[in-house]
Amino acid sequence: QAAKSARTVVIAGVPDGLLHDDVMTDILMIHFQMSKNNGGDVEEVLYPTTKKGVAYVTFEDQEVVESVLKKDEHRLEDKRLSRYYPLKVTRYCENVSAFVIYLVVLPL
Repeated sequence: QAAKSARTVVIAGVPDGLLHDDVMTDILMIHFQMSKNNGGDVEEVLYPTTKKGVAYVTFEDQEVVESVLKKDEHRLEDKRLSRYYPLKVTRYCENVSAFVIYLVVLPL
């Protein structure tokens, strides 16, 4: 089983403050389990996080991460939401803050 970080994606664009956090967590879990979204078995959804509108989704298999990342557009749709919300899905990186600092301090 791959390390948890390798099985995790970062979700940005989660609508904030519209629904209870646990309801939004359920909606995200359902979205990323659906085959039409290239999803699979979800181990954990971490929402809310310290960053507004950001969630972390950990899958049981690393292969699911690859297929989710290949999908062109993720649209969060649910009858409890008044409209759909486009989501930005990126690979989780433990060193993301160090990477950002590196780019800011040492521009290419």
